[in-house]
Amino acid sequence: MTETKTTEQANAPQIKSSIAEAELERLTDSIVSALKTVYDPEIPVDIYELGLIYKVDIADDRTVAVEMTLTTPNCPAAAELPGMVESAVASVPGISDVKVDITFDPPWDQGRMSEEARATLNLW
Repeated sequence: MTETKTTEQANAPQIKSSIAEAELERLTDSIVSALKTVYDPEIPVDIYELGLIYKVDIADDRTVAVEMTLTTPNCPAAAELPGMVESAVASVPGISDVKVDITFDPPWDQGRMSEEARATLNLW
């Protein structure tokens, strides 16, 4: 990937992809849909709406890097969730490989949840 700066965003680098914009949008939408099929086994909300996904990068070779967290460092699902995420994203047509990294910086908190997740969990 090459980095270019525009005059409107001189301080914010723009990443230029060799993947066509429409295809990149399709991949992104499909990855988000796939992530929404993964649930923390103890919480009836998908990990995307819970705010556990911090970053998704799609490289020019269609390798996807997912940076995510867990609700707590002692999460009982810590051993299985990364594999579930990897499998879900790998099922998206056109993805060549998936790498999932767990981070606790910043730590997850309820403020990262979507309104949908809050409503499901009655956290208004």
